[in-house]
Amino acid sequence: MLPNHLLLEEPIRMASILEPSKPTFFPALTKIVGTLGPNSRSVEIISACLEAGMSVARFDFSWGDTDFHQETLENLRIAIKSTKKLCAVMLDTVGPELQVVNKTQCPISLEAENVVVLTPDQDKDATPKLLPINFSGLAKAVQKGDTIFIGQYLFTGSETTSVWLEVTEVIGEDVVCLIKNSAILAGSMYTLHVSQIRIDQPTLTDLDKEVIRTWGVRNNIDFLSLSYTRHAEDVLQAREFLSKLGDLNQTQIFAKIENVEGLNHFDDILQEADGIILARGNLGIDVPPEKVFLFQKAAVHKCNMAGKPAVVTRVVDSMTDNLRPTRAEATDVANIVLDGSDAILLGAETLRGLYPVDTISIVGKICAEAEKVFNQDLYFKRAVKYIGEPMTHLESIASSAVRAAIKVKASVIICFTSSGRAARLISKYRPTMPVLSVVIPRVKTNQLRWTFSGAYEARQSLIVRGLFPMLADPRHPAEATGAANESILKVALDFGKASGVIKPHDRVVVCQKVADASVVKILELEE
Repeated sequence: MLPNHLLLEEPIRMASILEPSKPTFFPALTKIVGTLGPNSRSVEIISACLEAGMSVARFDFSWGDTDFHQETLENLRIAIKSTKKLCAVMLDTVGPELQVVNKTQCPISLEAENVVVLTPDQDKDATPKLLPINFSGLAKAVQKGDTIFIGQYLFTGSETTSVWLEVTEVIGEDVVCLIKNSAILAGSMYTLHVSQIRIDQPTLTDLDKEVIRTWGVRNNIDFLSLSYTRHAEDVLQAREFLSKLGDLNQTQIFAKIENVEGLNHFDDILQEADGIILARGNLGIDVPPEKVFLFQKAAVHKCNMAGKPAVVTRVVDSMTDNLRPTRAEATDVANIVLDGSDAILLGAETLRGLYPVDTISIVGKICAEAEKVFNQDLYFKRAVKYIGEPMTHLESIASSAVRAAIKVKASVIICFTSSGRAARLISKYRPTMPVLSVVIPRVKTNQLRWTFSGAYEARQSLIVRGLFPMLADPRHPAEATGAANESILKVALDFGKASGVIKPHDRVVVCQKVADASVVKILELEE
C-alpha cells in the first residue's frame, strides 16, 4: 500500500466507527474561524459558539457599518468573559470586490436566454433588465464571450440564488449580457465576479483603510484578512500601512487567495504573508472546478512546509439552511484536515445561517475524527526531509520535541515562548497531542511608560493547529529565573490537569529556554 495522509490500523473494526466520540476540553486541534453577523451576534449565541469550538471571530466589512460590528464585538467580549474562552479578532477587508447594487432590496427575477445590462450608474434601480454595479471600469475590462458570475454573499453555485452571464456586447460604460440560467436575486447586495479578468483597483481600498484606521485601531485587531491578494506587493503595502497605526504593527496579515492572479504569485505572497486563506468560493469560479482540489492540496502543503497557517473556506454551505451537512461536505472537511490545514473558516454558515452553533460543533467533531487517523509519521518525515540539513537551532528543538512526545506517548507538549515562534514551529510538525503555548510577557518601554507584551502573541496562536495559549503572570517576564520558570510550569500543569488533558502518571514534554540553551525535557507525573 502506498503511503498517504490516512492512517488506519489493519484490520479496522467497522463497529468501532460507530462508537460515540468522547467529549474533550479541546474540541479539535484544527481551529475554527466563525464569521459573526445577524444570526450570530447576541451574547448568548456567541457564548455557545465559543463553547462549541470557535477560536477566531471574523468581522466581514463587505456589509454592515462599523457601529453594527462594534456592537457585535462588545457582545463577543462579554461572551469571552462569561465562558472564559479566548478568542481572537479578524478584520476581513472588502478589497476590489464588485457588487450589484439593489437599493430597493426587491427580489430580481432573471430568466434564462434573456438579456440584462450591467451599468455603473448606481442612481438607477435594479430590474430584471438592468443591474447597477459599483465599478465604472467593467466595460474596459471585459470583451465579448467573457463569463460573469453573480451570487449572494458566497458563490454557492446554486441555480436558484446565483446566475451565470455571458458578455455579448459593450456599449459605452454598459455591459450587455446573455443570462445563462434562471435565478432570483433577493437582498440588497450581490457579489459579481468576472472569470480570469484583472480588475484595476487597489487591493487595500480607501474604504478599507478608513475602517482599519478607526475600527481596527480601536479594537487592536489580531488578524487582517487581505481580500483579493494578487501580489506580494499587496501584503507589503498593507504591512507598511499597519506599521503606522500604533499597536497594529503587531497585527498579522493573512493573504486571501481568490483568483488566478493570486494563484500565479502564490509563492511570493506566502513569503511575505503571516498566513494564507484559500477562498475556494471565488477560486471555484476563476479556476476550473476539477482544478480547485489540486491548488488546495499544493497550497496547504506549501504553507505547512513554510510553517505558516493555512485556512480553508467554503466547507458546509448547505448548513446555512440545514441542520446537517451533505455527505460530500462532511468528507471535504475531513480531507481538509488530512491535507494539513490549520483552520477552517465558516462564512455564511455562521453569519446568516440558521444553525451557527450546530455548524461549528459538527465541523469540530469531523475535524477531531479526521485528526485521529492523520498520518503524522509520514507527515513528520516529509517535513524533516523538506527542511534538510543542517537545521536551524530552533527548528531542531521543535522537531525533537514533537518526535519525543510521539515516542513516549506524551499527553501534551508545554512550550515556553515570548514571540510565539517556538510554539508555531512545534505545530509545524503536527504533533498528535495538544500544545500548551505558555506565552511569557516581555517588558517594553517607549521612555514614557512601561508595558508588557504577550497578549497579541497568545491570541494569534488561536488560528494555529494544535496550539492552545495561556498568558503567564507578567511578574515572571521572559528573562525569568529558573525558579520562576518552574512556577510557571506548575501553573501550566495545573491548567492541563483541570482541563482533563493531563492525568496522573501521564508523560509531558516541556520545551523551554534555560539561560542561553533551549531544552526539551520529559516529565513523568505522579498522582
